[in-house]
Amino acid sequence: MTFINYASREINCKIVYYGPGLGGKTTNLQYIYDSTATQAKGKLISLATETDRTLFFDFLPLDLGTVRGFKTRFHLYTVPGQVFYDASRRLILKGVDGVVFVADSQRERMDANIESLANLETNLKQHGYELTNLPFVLQLNKRDLPNAIPSDVLKTELMRNGEPVFEAVASKGVGVFDTLKAVAKQVLLELRKNSGS
Repeated sequence: MTFINYASREINCKIVYYGPGLGGKTTNLQYIYDSTATQAKGKLISLATETDRTLFFDFLPLDLGTVRGFKTRFHLYTVPGQVFYDASRRLILKGVDGVVFVADSQRERMDANIESLANLETNLKQHGYELTNLPFVLQLNKRDLPNAIPSDVLKTELMRNGEPVFEAVASKGVGVFDTLKAVAKQVLLELRKNSGS
């Protein structure tokens, strides 16, 4: 659910990066944060757990346009990848405007990808959302590894509704901003559709 700040003339949108543990969610956010101009971003906040961490920061993109004269500020979140942090995952999805699913391309992580995607759909339903009705992008990360599954196989298993798919090597920044721009564009289209502009 977008939040409108009339004083600063900003629309605040929430994008959540979801996926299996160690799949590259944090690496995506870290790369975006490090590449975003200081004046356009807030603090990077990390909530560490014993085996995982959740990251959060917000930024004001400079080139994505306005909706009815309001600038859009995106709040980016990662969820903990470990299954036993499911309550945290559910909480972070509350009020989500767009989702990026970061799939780990390694062959031995396929089951973890499928399990995490099913978990995403279950947790979204608890908030009254359907994945097929939300701005959604699939990122196939770790494409540079020798044990990466062919993209077509990953797409067959993980695509839900013809959503944009990007191959990525988040540790090198490959595909990171393409993924972000695609989900941000979908979120802005939804906002414009719902605001009638």
